[in-house]
Amino acid sequence: MTESKQAIVSDEISFKELILKGKEIWNFLLGKWKFILFVSFLGASIGFAIAWLTKPTYMARLTFSVENEKSSPLGAYSGLASMAGIDLGGGGGTMFSSDNIMSIMTSRKMVVKTLLSPITVNNKEITLIDFYLSFNHIRDKWLQKPELSGLKFPLNLNPDSLSRKQDSLLSDIHASLIKTVITINKPDKKLSLIEAKCTSTNELFSKVFLETLSAQVTAFYVGIKTKRQKDNVDILQKKADSLYRVFSNSMYQGAALADQNINMARQVAGVDRQRKQIDMQVASTAYGEIIKNLEISKITLQKETPLIQVIDQPVFPLERLKASRLKGLLTGGFIAGFLVVGFLLVQRFFRSMMQEDGAIA
Repeated sequence: MTESKQAIVSDEISFKELILKGKEIWNFLLGKWKFILFVSFLGASIGFAIAWLTKPTYMARLTFSVENEKSSPLGAYSGLASMAGIDLGGGGGTMFSSDNIMSIMTSRKMVVKTLLSPITVNNKEITLIDFYLSFNHIRDKWLQKPELSGLKFPLNLNPDSLSRKQDSLLSDIHASLIKTVITINKPDKKLSLIEAKCTSTNELFSKVFLETLSAQVTAFYVGIKTKRQKDNVDILQKKADSLYRVFSNSMYQGAALADQNINMARQVAGVDRQRKQIDMQVASTAYGEIIKNLEISKITLQKETPLIQVIDQPVFPLERLKASRLKGLLTGGFIAGFLVVGFLLVQRFFRSMMQEDGAIA
């Protein structure tokens, strides 16, 4: 017999052995069908019960875009403003790119400030953290812990003045929220749109938390991005107020000198009056220039302010998510059946190995 024919015969034997082995395993499992069916039914029952008992969750969605200007829209005025020592600044920067905004929204600082914000529940104003602890029945679990039973979060609580226990609890809740409740992503990588989701077992909390978080991030974003322009406006406003007072005082003092009816034939007597007129002219000219620069800075500040544009806000009723009982039934049955079949096969394999070892011995 040639080598090629031997290889064909060997392949045929291997294929036959495989078929026979498969039939053997099938017959083995068929003999255990009652046990497999029982375990699968038990798993299906567990899956159905889990789906039945699982509380529904409510998902709030908020979509917004981040403005990130590359250049100053008031470049034509920069020369005029620089005469007064004012830097109008550029537009956007890399600090507040879309990816960084997503990280800021899940940062501890923003989440904690949001949790300490007020919410009205049953005509009573409380903090979001107290509401979260209430509907999750966390305070009920603290009854057996005296060190936590008296822990409170009053309204207008400063995040920088938290106690050690308050700070520790908020850190734990922040970690839990960003894992299971808050989701931030970009639906389309080519666009600057960001979608934020908040999913919890309380519809009101999901909506208010997401809206408050968005407002906190927007305020933080605007405050940082417009700080330089706001400082410019404040400086120019102070200068304008000071020059206006100088101009008004010079005008009143000049009028007072004119009312004294001094003999104008004496040249020295008119010096004070002329000096006041010069002060008025200088103050008027300087005041006019400062006002121009002040208006330009205000325009720049307004241009920088709308940095986060909300496109879609969460509205009632929120999307309700509830585990499907049929899906729980089928999933539980499949998983239980798969596990019991795997267990029986592994058990049979080890038994056959033990028998072979005993026979060899």
